[in-house]
Amino acid sequence: MADKKAQRVAFGETLVELIDKNPNVVVLDGDLANSTKADYVASQRPENFFEMGIAEQNMMGVAAGMATAGLVPFISTFAAFAAKRDLDQVRIVVAQPGLHVIITGAYSGIKTGKTGKTHQSVQDITIFRAMPNMTVVVPADAVEVRKAMHALVDEIDGPAYLRLTRDPVETIFDAAYEFKIGKAVTLREGQDIALIGTGEQSIRCLKAADLLAEQGYSALVLHMPTIKPFDEQAVIAAARLTGRVVTAEDHTLIGGLGGAVAEVLGENHPVPMKRVGLQDVFGESAPNDDLMEKYALNPHHIAEAARKLLDSRK
Repeated sequence: MADKKAQRVAFGETLVELIDKNPNVVVLDGDLANSTKADYVASQRPENFFEMGIAEQNMMGVAAGMATAGLVPFISTFAAFAAKRDLDQVRIVVAQPGLHVIITGAYSGIKTGKTGKTHQSVQDITIFRAMPNMTVVVPADAVEVRKAMHALVDEIDGPAYLRLTRDPVETIFDAAYEFKIGKAVTLREGQDIALIGTGEQSIRCLKAADLLAEQGYSALVLHMPTIKPFDEQAVIAAARLTGRVVTAEDHTLIGGLGGAVAEVLGENHPVPMKRVGLQDVFGESAPNDDLMEKYALNPHHIAEAARKLLDSRK
């Protein structure tokens, strides 16, 4: 794994890059540009930056209007606000008419810089996954953020939700990586069990696979950067190969990645599985390491869930 870089930094840098490539790309910010790094656009391409204030519902309506005029608006706000405060406007004026608005939910999950449960969003994947017409992308690292943003501008013509995290994270992809909407990525081959992750949890799945290897187990690691559309065939293939599945997400277990995998396997190839994620609870304010340990999201928790499945077959 390469040096760490924050997804939000990649977001700001890539917005400038996209605007230079396509002047119709614009950014609407909910008074959080210094946190989301949309301030890169405010300072470098101010004619494409619109400060909307703390008025997320209005911001979504303005973005919808811009999309009807041929612009490609990126919404810059926190996941907690994108998935909840403006949700009726998302549903009525963006998703139902299928407008090309890219809603970026920064500060997702529980690692939000001690902002506490009010600013943490651990239900956003479920909310946007359940909304018709919506593409849902959850990148693992800064490289994938950039690749995904280009794909969301160039390859789709409808609404999308892009889930981003706050703090620097290891880089697992290089510049040659090809991101494809709706396609899973095998990060590591294995035979004994499949670890299926999304976002940063896919990186922790790789570390969990290392822990399992120390005990003689071979773990396949499958990264799901797109939750919708969902690569069902990749999940089925992983289950058929290994016979055991563990999912990992910084998100509630209800309706997120684990739910999507369980739905696919339940209908197509049932196997024993465990889901690692938040157990239907809100988060709280604390240092990241403490939160990750309390809510059992670390690599050793993923490895422990895998070992329980592996031991059950003996």
